[in-house]
Amino acid sequence: MSASVLAIVPALNEEATVAAVVQAIRSDLGADVLVVDDGSSDLTSDKALSAGALVARHPFNLGVGAALRTGFRYADLRGYPIAIQVDADGQHVSTEAHTLLELVRTGQADVAVGSRFAEGAGDYGVGRMRRFSMRVLSRIISRRLGTRITDTTSGFRAFDRAAIVRFSQAYPTAYLSDTVEALLLTKDWGLRVVEVPVAMRERMGGQASNNALRSAYHLVRLMLVIALHRVRRPLLGGTVA
Repeated sequence: MSASVLAIVPALNEEATVAAVVQAIRSDLGADVLVVDDGSSDLTSDKALSAGALVARHPFNLGVGAALRTGFRYADLRGYPIAIQVDADGQHVSTEAHTLLELVRTGQADVAVGSRFAEGAGDYGVGRMRRFSMRVLSRIISRRLGTRITDTTSGFRAFDRAAIVRFSQAYPTAYLSDTVEALLLTKDWGLRVVEVPVAMRERMGGQASNNALRSAYHLVRLMLVIALHRVRRPLLGGTVA
């Protein structure tokens, strides 16, 4: 382990962007980088390795949540005190991660979330229906957590040791649950979540993994997950060493 921070980069067919993302993280953050290749059929793994990343490969596509769980397990086994989640498509600006890392490093948050929509984040365009869905999710999750979260589906997050250990055993793997349900679990485990505004870009390459119809299906499923969460037994997610 050459750094105190592990950047976990889930990737599926991101050969066009992953090398630049890895290079930016290493340069701007001085972090170790683990790219979790979630069953890519292109040169994602090769590009990541050539850029200096560690690579874990799933034999087939398991989803973002499963890729992140793999990353958290590696971080836990290697004893990293801090991890940060960064997308492989270039949306996340690595220099914006400093605020997230500082909140976790100084004990102000167990999980720090970078928001595209918080005041001061700048402009990030989304469609009308997606914006409506995000606002609904924001109200529900903010009420459950007792703190305002404007970007419940943000994949730009930093985690302290307590969060790493718990998520290494119990990170949600279903689509959207990897972001939204993960926030509900922080409440179950008594972890403190803090959101801060960050600038994000549109994806710099590749294709989004879901179309409008599939996104609508996943949103309905997610609403059921949220509704049932209170009556399900919370997963303990391991013990912090």
